[in-house]
Amino acid sequence: MTAKTARRALIVIDVQNEYFTGNLQIEYPPVADSLANITKAMDTATAAGIPVIVIQQNSPADGPAFAEGGDGWQLHPEVARRHRDAHFGKPLPSAFSGTGLADWLQEQKIDTLSVVGYMTHNCNDTTIKHAFDRGMAVEFLHDASGSVSYANRAGYATAEEIHRVFAVVEQSRFAAVLGTEEWVHCVATGDAPAREDILSSYRQAKTLRAVRAA
Repeated sequence: MTAKTARRALIVIDVQNEYFTGNLQIEYPPVADSLANITKAMDTATAAGIPVIVIQQNSPADGPAFAEGGDGWQLHPEVARRHRDAHFGKPLPSAFSGTGLADWLQEQKIDTLSVVGYMTHNCNDTTIKHAFDRGMAVEFLHDASGSVSYANRAGYATAEEIHRVFAVVEQSRFAAVLGTEEWVHCVATGDAPAREDILSSYRQAKTLRAVRAA
């Protein structure tokens, strides 16, 4: 499938106030930068006639984050004011779980899903793999997403580490990982983004280790 023959949709996942001013603030890349890329992708999609799907995390009203009806639950104003073709609330990480997304995509004959929003390692990753398992081609705009750092009994990882590693894993099979400017170029020209696989990613890593050890 080439980009020219692809039937794309842009999915904007959980761009809600919780990630900006709430209890789960995005750390890497800088949230102002990722928001600018998210809105650029939305504007590009709308101008190109690519459907835009907005996803909103719903949690119980007494929950610690994304409490339905609260400020953290609200869509960021820059996303809320932009055009969208579909809007789904979701109860779980994947945008497919407990929503009408799969049926909507099928009705619209969408075969390629371009993913932006938050977080790289949680709802984006789960949605990407859900779409992949459904046989869709997936594109992940790594600079239109973001992560937070974690520390728990398994260890500690910075937001930058988490974001980088998940992007590498997605590119190894599940999605074409590209920057927003490259995605805009693909939309404009019909060029297909680069895709790789697990074996080639493993071999490239072995080569890189050998070079560094030399």
